[in-house]
Amino acid sequence: MNTEPQITRYQRWLHTQRGLQFAHYEDLWRWSVSDLRGFWGSLWHYFDIQSDQPYQTELMAPVMPGAQWFPGARINYTRQVLRHAAAAHAAGHPVIVFQNERLAAPVETSWPELQRQVAALATRLRTLGVQPGDRVCAYLPNTPHTVVAFLACVAIGAVWSVCSPDMGPVAVLDRFRQIAPKVLIAVDGQHYGGRAHDRRPVLREVLAGLLSVRHLVLLADLDPAADAAEFATPSRQAHRFSDCVRSDLNGDAPAFEPLALPFDHPLWIVYSSGTTGLPKPIVHGHGGVMLEMLKMGTLHNNIGASAEGGDRFHWYSSTGWVMWNCQVGGLLGGTTICLYDGNPGTDPATGQPDWGVLWRFAGAAGVTFFGAGAAFYASCLKAGVQPRQQAELSRLRAVGSTGSPLSDDGYDWIWQQLSPPDGPRIWVVPISGGTDLAGVFVGGLPTLPVVRGEMQVRCLGAKVEAWGEPDAEGRAEALIDAVGELVCTEPMPSMPLALWGDDDGRRLHESYFDMYSQTDAEHGTRKVWRHGDWMRLIPHTAPGASAPTHHGAIIYGRSDATINRHGIRMGTAELYRAVEALPEVLDSLVVDLEYLGRPSWMPLFVVLRDGVALDPALEARLRQVIRAALSPRHVPDTVYAVPAIPRTLSGKKMELPVKRLLMGAAPAQVLNPDAMANADCIGWFVALARERAAAG
Repeated sequence: MNTEPQITRYQRWLHTQRGLQFAHYEDLWRWSVSDLRGFWGSLWHYFDIQSDQPYQTELMAPVMPGAQWFPGARINYTRQVLRHAAAAHAAGHPVIVFQNERLAAPVETSWPELQRQVAALATRLRTLGVQPGDRVCAYLPNTPHTVVAFLACVAIGAVWSVCSPDMGPVAVLDRFRQIAPKVLIAVDGQHYGGRAHDRRPVLREVLAGLLSVRHLVLLADLDPAADAAEFATPSRQAHRFSDCVRSDLNGDAPAFEPLALPFDHPLWIVYSSGTTGLPKPIVHGHGGVMLEMLKMGTLHNNIGASAEGGDRFHWYSSTGWVMWNCQVGGLLGGTTICLYDGNPGTDPATGQPDWGVLWRFAGAAGVTFFGAGAAFYASCLKAGVQPRQQAELSRLRAVGSTGSPLSDDGYDWIWQQLSPPDGPRIWVVPISGGTDLAGVFVGGLPTLPVVRGEMQVRCLGAKVEAWGEPDAEGRAEALIDAVGELVCTEPMPSMPLALWGDDDGRRLHESYFDMYSQTDAEHGTRKVWRHGDWMRLIPHTAPGASAPTHHGAIIYGRSDATINRHGIRMGTAELYRAVEALPEVLDSLVVDLEYLGRPSWMPLFVVLRDGVALDPALEARLRQVIRAALSPRHVPDTVYAVPAIPRTLSGKKMELPVKRLLMGAAPAQVLNPDAMANADCIGWFVALARERAAAG
């Protein structure tokens, strides 16, 4: 196995092929964000992107929104994936390793089988009348079927969009109805948490609300005898997924070739969290996603082609979270991906809590890079899980985290529990980016040290800065070692092409570009991307250097869910780190309610371990740890023990909806139960809001 870091290989290529040499990462990063054409063009050639014709230029003009990348190129996401099939299969590597709650052990899908099924389904979709630009939506779990469906869809230029089958009909229709799909590929149900969940009643509601659907493709997974014909109507045909992936029913499938498409042809539509109002339908393009995911997966996460080093990539996710897209993106570099479909904290045989499930899967699947949301590691820590006692994890070399800030205790738990007994500390790779740009702003680098509580670097090609308050023209000071708004001042290829249906671009502008601007002599005044997070950039200087050699980053949470106590502004993540370090506390949420002409009120909500009560002694300890970790100003006015903390389907704490609810908004205006992971817990907060409203 070649253990040389991928970033080192890339830098050597830059030296030999471009005559570029950089002493430190900061120098490499500054080149990548100042010479946009040179950097993104280097990735095109380094990863040998296949195009039917040469591009005219790497970037027409560095503007946001509306940057035009690689005009003239003709590419396809699926073609980039399948180009690795021959080498990976010859080296004995599968394309997918999969396990769900019904399987006793992981099963493998070969590269030739993936090719065959993708070709067969793509051919069938064409015979059903699917044209480039048509939307194909999916209501599918995290299984190989979904990977096949995605690759087949985008191979013919259709636009993919997926919802997880744990989402209810309102949430699904809020998303899919906006984009009017021609085809819906759906599962009949799934096993989750040790129970069977029949989703056919939901599917009927969804189909009743999607009048644009002309074809339903049914995956009979829960019930092999499920009949697609029951969903057919005079205006809608129904087909079995198993029939659609049979080559003998779909012509000469092995001769299929993915369609060559413009670089910015729409690839997929993903959605904002949808906690209030209709979710934003965000459109990303084939080429931008390909370059961003190859850059992130290979250069930053140090994940190589399986044929070269045997890497196997797992990031636990449902299909409703953009990390599913990122995991499938591992295929772009020829990496085996490892999928688990099920509850990560429940023994499927007994239905009892068990946070060792994913670790046993990782061991059995031979995972080398393991990723999950930060909340997963917090749950493992609280449950006292010891992964190396549950599974053989000798191949594991990196652990990724995202979704919310990873606590200091989370870092320590990963290092203590997952580092090899006689080796160096395992590499911890927290990342921050998101659905909006289908990529990462700050992440990891295998050649630099990891500092507890920090993300290692600003990613290549991402000109990320922390800005202060804007002036009247939208200009602001760039801050170092101080908390500011996370902004990106130069375009990236994976930024949204548009929001679907936003014909005049107003909603896109209001979502990302309405606060900050910059002016320079070369380009005049340009808009700046505001991401909506608080961030602090921390300079690090290598021995012997006179200036910072890289900048780490700390994300403090959403900037629009800020705590502002007596003029001191802070993100909520700092308070969570302090509170959730107590062994009695499983989860927490804080909101700061500011009323015009009235004192602010800041309640803290905590979920406690079974058998633990919020008595005066525990409340005093909570107040003391906040006072010690933050300041006396940030001690909450009231502490409540609650059954659960409301979270979105992607696991984010629902700070803003709870804040708006407690400030008097109607529940229906700020809360969408179908877009929540635990909608049953919201009744407690609704009752508190009513109680406070009645008290005046």
